[in-house]
Amino acid sequence: MLIIGIAGGTGSGKTTVVNQIINELPTEEVTVISQDSYYQKHEGLSFEERCNINFDHPRAVDFELMIKQLEDLKNGNAIEQPVYSFVTHQRLKDTLITHPRKVIIVEGILIFTNKELRDLMDIKLFVHADSDERLIRRLRRDIKERGRDMDEVLNRYQNMLKPMHQQFIEPTKNYADIIIPHDKYNTVAIDIVRTVINENLKNDI
Repeated sequence: MLIIGIAGGTGSGKTTVVNQIINELPTEEVTVISQDSYYQKHEGLSFEERCNINFDHPRAVDFELMIKQLEDLKNGNAIEQPVYSFVTHQRLKDTLITHPRKVIIVEGILIFTNKELRDLMDIKLFVHADSDERLIRRLRRDIKERGRDMDEVLNRYQNMLKPMHQQFIEPTKNYADIIIPHDKYNTVAIDIVRTVINENLKNDI
């Protein structure tokens, strides 16, 4: 099994990079584990209280469960991956049955902040994008997909996202094996990753 970690700031283009990689792989050989599924449970908190949670701080993520389930996959066991709603800021009762695959992609803004999780990864990629571009993408996504308004997104960006990015996310670039620019020049880095994956798959045959 090959475990690939893909990190980067909010709106950096991680999902695009993930899709560029998996589009070249057979669907039965790859699965994606998203940090977004592993935000902590917030039982007992009102919606207003949940709205004020700092989701860009490492303590917002249930790394213990994430690590356990990744180890389960590595040991050949299926997992019940949690499902999280960004509309209600709450983990749902539903789960997603996820089976072991030859390639596991772990993606999220904070995944490199946890050493135990990093140590499970064979390759670590950091997707870099200009801060203005990231803000624009975040605005579009949160307004369109998560029911936010512009003032809410901008306030959260200024008060939480930007300082958390500078404190926790940007420094983890130092852990990356490959830094991928999210623009037209990222093709070389993507091709390198695909080559490594394909060689790994050949060796497993």
